[in-house]
This record gives sequence, structure tokens and C-alpha cells, in this order.
Amino acid sequence: MSAVTSNTELSDSQKTSMKLLVIGALGVVYGDIGTSPLYAFKELFAGNHPIPLTEANVFGGLSMIFWALIVIVSIKYIVFILRADNRGEGGIMALIALALHEAQDKPKRAKWIMLAGILGTAMFYGDGMVTPAISVLSAVEGLDVVAPQLRSMVIPLTLMILIGLFVFQKHGTAKVGAFFGPVMGAWFGVLGVMGVYNLIQNPYVLLALNPIYAYHLLVDNPHMAFYAMGSVVLAVTGAEALYADMGHFGRKPIRLAWAFFVLPALVLNYFGQAALVLANPAAMDNPFYMGAPEYLRFPLVCLATCAAVIASQAVITGAFSMTRQAMQLGFVPRMLVQHTSEKEQGQIYMPGVNWLQLSAVILLVLTFKSSNNLAAAYGLAVTGDMVITSLLAVVVAAKIWGWGWYRAALLFAFFLVFEVIFLWANIQKIPDGGWFPLVAGVVIFTIMTTWKRGRMLLRKRLRSEELRLDAFVGSLAVGMPTRVPGTAIFLNADIEGVPHAMLHNLMHNKVLHERVVVTSVTIEDVPFVPETDRVEVRALKENFWTVQIRYGFKEEPNVPASLALCGAYGLPFSMMETSFFLGRETLIPKLNSEMAFWREKLFVTMFRNADSATNYFNIPTNRVVELGTQVVL
Repeated sequence: MSAVTSNTELSDSQKTSMKLLVIGALGVVYGDIGTSPLYAFKELFAGNHPIPLTEANVFGGLSMIFWALIVIVSIKYIVFILRADNRGEGGIMALIALALHEAQDKPKRAKWIMLAGILGTAMFYGDGMVTPAISVLSAVEGLDVVAPQLRSMVIPLTLMILIGLFVFQKHGTAKVGAFFGPVMGAWFGVLGVMGVYNLIQNPYVLLALNPIYAYHLLVDNPHMAFYAMGSVVLAVTGAEALYADMGHFGRKPIRLAWAFFVLPALVLNYFGQAALVLANPAAMDNPFYMGAPEYLRFPLVCLATCAAVIASQAVITGAFSMTRQAMQLGFVPRMLVQHTSEKEQGQIYMPGVNWLQLSAVILLVLTFKSSNNLAAAYGLAVTGDMVITSLLAVVVAAKIWGWGWYRAALLFAFFLVFEVIFLWANIQKIPDGGWFPLVAGVVIFTIMTTWKRGRMLLRKRLRSEELRLDAFVGSLAVGMPTRVPGTAIFLNADIEGVPHAMLHNLMHNKVLHERVVVTSVTIEDVPFVPETDRVEVRALKENFWTVQIRYGFKEEPNVPASLALCGAYGLPFSMMETSFFLGRETLIPKLNSEMAFWREKLFVTMFRNADSATNYFNIPTNRVVELGTQVVL
């Protein structure tokens, strides 16, 4: 009897935990795609490239939206992409790491994977700039429906909300995060109820569930359908968040939230908007707000604004997480990372990223001035990211899942057919606003590839002048310099080489510490490294040691904490008797080098302004000695 009770309690506990995760996923994962009804259907018939508002076009466009949700989100992301987890973690950085792991012995393939991954990351940042602008602006535009005399307040109010949101980031999301799930739960409930309210008046539109209507639109007027697909893709914006946030909630809660809450609510609302405009074509100016009873429109504006802020918050924090992962994998310079929660390691704030995002968002709102105009800028970044995700997933499916190249390419070619058409349709919008994510993507891609290439070039230059550690230690037997008390830790990228800081210390001070530890930090292509594999200690002659420290790309390096683990291997540390020696290189660009001169100048600028290694590795500043050297690139 007691055993049965215990199992029941465990089952109830698991059910409660699952419910909480599903609610949390509603608040974080689905904020972006959940606010798409504010502008996606409207863009089809009242955007910059509208198609005529006829019954056949409404049915065709609506069918396209429904099947885009099924094919791209439900099948590609929910069924397949969520399988591509890197030890439980998702996102394009995890996908890059997985694909690169399988191409370690194939430099050419690894190069293309890295370039594709960097381009996808650049598209993610472009998406992250547009999402807050279009979400909040489209929500606040409801004022134009509720009270047309307040139209002039839409942009100032949007800017006030966005500035307040970004300013709040330094305080963290722990205080308001608990409200995200319930608010978005209410939002999806309202979406569904509004859809049913309008569907009852014209249930005939449910026939658009049949893909034959989408097919007829494609075949009968391919030119019109082509432009329609540029708007249809707005209904699936935010799909990449399902994968990016998998590590926070797990695969099952994300799938449950989609199947039982998000998908039904979205489908009902889109079909409700279609039913409304067929009954009242004038409602096409803003079918989302016009679909609510007049006395409920102002509360709906408030709820929509809250949902848009939550969607924006998820994108902003996603940019922080993505940047830290990119930093760990060596794609961007070191930046200041501040923790906003004592309990949750993942809750971070990056001032540099925050203010750059805010500047871009303000520029977008002031430049485009309406959600219709911003929709043109939105689609290109989203579709570009989707295409690259599919290409990287082919490598993962073929090599890691064991499908082989033929099966993997065949499956994702099916998705790529739709995504490439979406991408091409959005390329046509470049003059209308698609130029912004393109320019942002090119700038970010240039920065990331320059940093990656520059780091490789710098490491090559340093290694060309480096002595081998074993040979150096052996030579000390011939003429040992004076040894002074204490421990000296020299951080060096190459665990087998003699750090430049050590040579400079020996050259100028003529001494070595009685215990010398050469330490190297490596970021692995996995999210987390177990504590048992954190350090690898090796003892050399003359009381020299090497320590290899390993972290995952989602972990925060903490060298002193990791060195404390070395005591179990016969290498205990006392911080009060330990000094950290770091090399500080001054870079000098050179003409006719292996990298273009302008890129060298860009790399030198980024290198000079990068956050210090002391902060990055969490080393006590009062234990650090920096020794400089000049390096000609």
C-alpha cells in the first residue's frame, strides 16, 4: 500500500513539475510567435506588397499560413530539430558545435560549417533587433483603432516602453519572470476566444484547412502567391526560439505547450481574422483589434502590449545568452558579463549588447514608423536563419543520427523548398526595409569572421616564436635561475609552450617561483563539462606543472575555482601565495599580411577594447601581474 502511495506521489510531483515547465515555456519560448497575429495576417492584404482582398485569396493565404505552421514549426522544429540537442541544449550555437564535432578531420567542411553558423548567428541578431520594435509597435498601434485621436502618440509611447524595457535589463528578469507564463497563458486564451468569437459568424473559412486552397493560389497566380509567401513567413517568426530555449525547459514541455496551447490558439485566431474580413472587408486595416468587441479593445491593447514586452524580453535575454556562447567559442571579443541572479547562472546582463540593441531598435522605430513597414525588414532575417538551421541539421542528421547523407538531405530538402521560396520572396522586400537585417547581418558576420580569423593569426604568430615547455624545463638543469617562494600561474593558450609572460619575467626579474604552473583554458563543443573532467594535471621536472582546464560553451570560466580541484591530484593552491601572470599583447597591423589590412585594423580595435582576461576568468585582480609584448600581425 505504501509503495503504491509513494509512486502516486512521485507521479503527481512529476505532473506538477511538467505543468510548471509548460507554463514557463509559454512565457519564454512562445512570446515571439505568439504575437505574430498582431501583424502577420494584416500584412498579407494591407502590407507593402498586398494581394487583392478576394474570397479565393483569403482562403489561399489562410491555408498557406496554416500549413506553414504545420510544416515549418510542427514538423521541422517540433519533430526533428528538437532532436538535435547538444547534451540537452539547443540553439544555433549548439548546432554549430555538433556539426563541427563531426567535421574535426575535414578542415574544408569545418570551414563551411563555421561560416554558415556565423551567418546564421548574424541573422539571429538581425531578428533580435527587429522583434522588439515590430512587436511593441504593432501592439501599441491598437490605440489607432481604440482612439484615432491618439494616433500621434503611437511612436512616442512605443519608444518609452522600449527604452524602459532595455533600461530595466540591468536588474534582471527574476522579479518579473514568474508573471511571464501566466500572462502569456492569458494571451493565448484570448487569441483562441477571439478566434472562436469571429468564427461563429462565418465558420465557412474552416475549409481553408484543406491545402488545396493554398495549391490553387500557387498555381493560378504564382506571381501573387510569391509575394503572399513573403508575408506568410511572418506567422512562423519565433520558431527558432523553440530550439534555442530547449535547454531551459526540455523537449517535452515545449512540445506539449505547442500542441495543446499555442498552435490551437494561433490557428483559431488566424481563422477568426479571416472570417472577420470576409464579413467586413473594412476590418482589414487592423483585423486583430477589429475582431474584438469595441468595449474590450482598450484592455486588449494593454494585454497585447504586455505580450509584446514579454516577447521582446525573451529575444533580448536570448541575445545575451547567444553572445556569451559566441564569446566562449571564440566568435566575438570578451565582453563584460554581469549576473543578475544569485541562484540562476543563466540570468545574465551584458551592457554592451543591451545598449547596441536599444540603439538599433530606436533607429528601426524612428525609420520605419509602422509595423507594416517593419514587416518587410522582419522576414529576411527569420528566413535566412531558418535556411541555415536546415543546412546545419543535414550534417547533424547524416553523421550524428546515423541517417546517411541521402536520407538527411532528402528530408531537409523538403523543408528547404519552402524556406528558400520564403527567403527569395523576402529578398524582393530589400528596398522596402529588408536592407536593414541584411546590413546588420553583413556587419555582424564581418565582425565575427574577422575576430575568428584574427585570433587564429595571432595564435600562429605567438606559436612561431614559442619555445617547447619540456625542452625549456630540461635546459634549466644547466643553469637554474633564482627560485623565490610562492606559486606562479602562467595562463597560456598552448599547454605545451612556454608562455611569453614567463620569458619576460625571467628576462627582467631574473627569477622563477619555487612552483610554476602553466595553465590553459579550453572551451569544448559541449554545453557543460562534468566536474570530473574539469582539470587535467601533469607534473614536470623542477617543480613545473601543467593544468588543462575545460569548460562547456554555456559555462562561465572561473579559473581559481577550477584550480581548487587540483588538490585531489597533488597540486593544492593557497591563493594568498599564488600570483597569476598574464601576457598583454600590443598588436601592430602589417600590410601584405595573411589578412586584409582593413580587417587587421578592425581586429586590433576589437582586441584593444575587449574585456580583460582577469574579469573573463574571474581571477582576483590583486593577484594578477601583466607583462606586455608587441606582436606584428
